[in-house]
Amino acid sequence: MRYLEVTVPEGKRATVLEILEDEGIDYVVSDETSGRGYAAVVRFPVPTRAVEPLLDRLTRAGIGDEASVVVINAETVLSEQFSTLRDRYSQGGQLGARTSRQVLRTKADELTPPFSIYAVMLLISAVVATAGLLADSPAVVIGAMVIAPLLGPALAANVGIVTGDARLKSTGFTYQAIGVAMVVVASIGLATLARFAGLEPAGVDIVVATELEERVAPNLFSLAVALGAGIAGILSLTRGFSEAIVGVMIAAALIPPSAAVGITVAWGMSGAAIGAAVLVIVNLLSINLAALATLWIAGYRPQGLFEVSPTRTPTYTYAAIFGVGLLVLAAPLAGVTLLEFHTTELESAAEDEVDAVLAEPQYDGLESDDVAVELDGDYPIQSVERVVVTVTGRNPDPESGLADRLYEEISPHSDESLIVEVRYVVAEERGDESETQRVAIRTADGT
Repeated sequence: MRYLEVTVPEGKRATVLEILEDEGIDYVVSDETSGRGYAAVVRFPVPTRAVEPLLDRLTRAGIGDEASVVVINAETVLSEQFSTLRDRYSQGGQLGARTSRQVLRTKADELTPPFSIYAVMLLISAVVATAGLLADSPAVVIGAMVIAPLLGPALAANVGIVTGDARLKSTGFTYQAIGVAMVVVASIGLATLARFAGLEPAGVDIVVATELEERVAPNLFSLAVALGAGIAGILSLTRGFSEAIVGVMIAAALIPPSAAVGITVAWGMSGAAIGAAVLVIVNLLSINLAALATLWIAGYRPQGLFEVSPTRTPTYTYAAIFGVGLLVLAAPLAGVTLLEFHTTELESAAEDEVDAVLAEPQYDGLESDDVAVELDGDYPIQSVERVVVTVTGRNPDPESGLADRLYEEISPHSDESLIVEVRYVVAEERGDESETQRVAIRTADGT
């Protein structure tokens, strides 16, 4: 429920009261004596869904920008006439009460903090996220998401598009672009310091050693977070659900990948940096496309009967830009997804072939310990490099021809040229105690 206070311009009092009477609204009117060109102040409660159509009707009647309107949340209204009005606007069985367009603009604006606060909070978030990724600490990364103020800009841009508010749209897109750039730059600086200060051990693959791997080689499932965040963000804004949780979801789609860009740039890994950057851009497009589509489907339009058509064109234009950009950049993600499916299938097939080969009489005494498919590390689109087979036995010498035999059975399951590598784990016994000594003897074939 909402409680409205409308300051009526001179000459419009009768028009306003006539509209309220026609709507069946129980109101209170008092004279306005400030001498500022107003004739009266009208106060009345209305259901939440009635705010937007009522204000639109007042606008069409000539009560425009010269009027002052205040919308306040109302806890309880005890009135038979209000109950009738609420029943009329409750028809349709929709979930929750849709926020009016006028209130929606205000809420989107309020969720966008002053730029100085926005910049400081994002810098803190960038530092925390970078430290969390380098330390391989999911808890620290989650902390970075909680403090990132990214919800407001993402929603403000799209609210501005569908309602024809150029200022809100410009602010939203500017904040998003500058915010992501700030996180990347701050992450580059901190990661560079960490690298040259020796906080990460030399010779270690930084991508494999931390939480970075899933961000530098993203798959199509990464889109689910961003699309869900965009939809949930708009629903939280329009239906009054908690914005804080949705804000974390949007930050999850943007902050860690942006920090991953900075870390991989600092480590000189251009391919991995490109993969993380693609994920950042794809997530930005996904959030905005989902938010824009949700707003339009929910029926949000600019004020006035004749303003719908002019805003339809820019809305479709932005939707097309987001959609086309998303389709183009999703191609690498599709490639990574197909590679993951192929890797899983190859690993399963290789396990079956290894078990079958080791069951042959000449390999009696050898057992399969592990079968793993290794990629070439050429981010963001990798390829299968080798299949590593680890076997256990009591003979310290490698079995002649085993690698060739396994290569013959495994290679048909892959369209790419690959290497089959056999590693041996030798078990030794001394006295009453037994000891297992791992001796890696590598035999490769297929090169």
